[in-house]
Parts: sequence; structure tokens; C-alpha cells
Amino acid sequence: MKILVTGGLGFIGSHTVVELQNSGYEVIIIDNCSNSSTDVIKGIVSITGKQPIFEQFDLREKNKVDDFFSRHTDIEGVIHFAASKAVGESVEKPLLYYENNIATLVYILQHLSLKASSSFIFSSSCTVYGQADELPITENAPVKIAESPYGNTKQIGEEIIQDTCKVTPNLKAIALRYFNPIGAHPSAEIGELPIGVPQNLIPYITQTAIGLREQLSVFGNDYPTSDGTCIRDYIHVVDLAKAHVVALQRLLEDKNSTNYEVFNVGTGTGSSVLEVIKSFEKVSEEKLNYKIVNRREGDITAAYADTTKANHELGWQAKSSLDDALSSAWKWEKKVRT
Repeated sequence: MKILVTGGLGFIGSHTVVELQNSGYEVIIIDNCSNSSTDVIKGIVSITGKQPIFEQFDLREKNKVDDFFSRHTDIEGVIHFAASKAVGESVEKPLLYYENNIATLVYILQHLSLKASSSFIFSSSCTVYGQADELPITENAPVKIAESPYGNTKQIGEEIIQDTCKVTPNLKAIALRYFNPIGAHPSAEIGELPIGVPQNLIPYITQTAIGLREQLSVFGNDYPTSDGTCIRDYIHVVDLAKAHVVALQRLLEDKNSTNYEVFNVGTGTGSSVLEVIKSFEKVSEEKLNYKIVNRREGDITAAYADTTKANHELGWQAKSSLDDALSSAWKWEKKVRT
């Protein structure tokens, strides 16, 4: 069974490709390598012993998307990761995010809606909830006005998929609203390796610890939390990757009651930035150089998931601890820098 993974050389995408191949699927990857590298394929092959099909192009080029689907008519499912993903950058470059995250989604759905049967998994985000009224956050929590263009692209993306599913009964889709993916594959063959200055906390932590960055900035310590820093739900990327596989199986086996569903994917536990730093220092035995600075625009105070729905309906749950995830991230960082 052939599955397309867009953005499949990225952090979450590459780990999902591994889990798909280990589950017996044939995988095709599309990636423009704007924030990844073809070297990731070597890691995937090293782990799985299988070579995925790879095509390098930008999904914003509609003619290339059209050509791809004309050549690959036997694709039975799509997992769509390809998107720009940094909250801070999206505030500075909103038009880039709307073009890259929305246009590409539309181009893919246009082709899937023409197929006799198709399954689609959307890489969504807990950012759609904004600052939720209640914690932990359930799927029934209201979707609020986005705090950033990035968050808004995820809201709009979900709306586009839902509207498409309403008029396209042959299209079955699941939006996975995941929280904060961290860590690396335990083999240290693949992991998070952003190009340029990291936009996310964990790679900035590991790059600071290894000496690539001089200092980690902690954006604000005056939030209404136990230690004043933001709280997030940090999920091991391998756990997250496995959630995509079970969601895909649900679609392919037609177990869902409707052709559009939403699931939270997280651990159900919130950790503050300072708690993450302490955990990292414990597992790495390294002292981290960090400094409290002003708040960052677009950040919310706290977000962590209620994963009851995914636990019961998908039969999935996160298994790795924060320490496990940070230990794997540090192992990966040391490997790629030596």
C-alpha cells in the first residue's frame, strides 16, 4: 500500500516515515528541503532497511503537484506535514506562511477529491485552541482567534479539509492536533536538525549545551504559572509518529463514524520551560547557560492535552517521559556535532 508523506524529510515527517515503513507501507516522500536534508534518507534506510521513494520539489508549484499525481495514481493515503512551522517567524512573515501552508493543502486536496477513495491526515496543532479557557484541553474546546499567523494557518487548514469532506464523501480525513514534539529516534539516526537558528526550544537547548549557541533565551518569567515560565505538553516524536500510523489505519479500515475527525496528540502533562531545562540538565549532566528575556509575541501561557479521545478511539497513548525525550535529543545532538 502506497502512502505519500509530504515534508517527509522533516523532523516529524521522517520519524513517521520510519514507523510507516516498519508497519509495511510503501512510502513516497515529497520535500523541498527548505528545512531538511536528503541526508535524512540515509538515516531512514539505516533504521528500516528500506529505501523510500523521494521526489524533491516545492508543493507551491501547482504544475509539479499536478504532474506528481498524474504519475502516481495508486496512492491510497496522504500524510501532510509540509508547512512552515515557527510561531515567531510567522508573525514577521505572515504572507510566506499563508502561501506555504494554505495553497499547498488546497493543491493536494484538489487531487484527492477526484479519487474514488482517499485517506488524508493533516498535521494540525494545539495552537488552534489559543489560550484555552480550561486545562487540560479537550477536542471540544473552542477554537479561538489565533495568536499568530502560523496558528491561523492551522485553523484555516482544518476548515478547508472539513468543508471539502462535507461535499466529498470519498475523502476521509483526520486532523491530528499535536502539542510540542521533541526528542529523536533512539538509534540517533534521525532527529531534529533545523537549518539556521532553531525556532523551537529543545534544539536551542541542545545546541546551547554543545556550544553551538552562546546562550538560551527564556522568553518571560512573569506568566501566571508556578515558576513564571510558559507551560507546554512535550511529546516524544516517536510516540507522535506512531499516532499517525494508527490514525491512517483507522481511515484505511473505515473505522471512523464520519469522514472528518479531530484528535489531540500529547502526553496530558504540562511542563514549564524551567522544568524542561532542569530535566535536560539532569539527563545530560550539563549545566545550561540561559537568560530570562522579555516575552515573545504570539506565545500563550499554558497548553497541555486531554488525550482521552485518542486513547480510547485510536488505541494510542504516549509512552515516553520528558526525561526519555530529552535524553534522545541530546544523544542525537552529540552524534551530529561529532
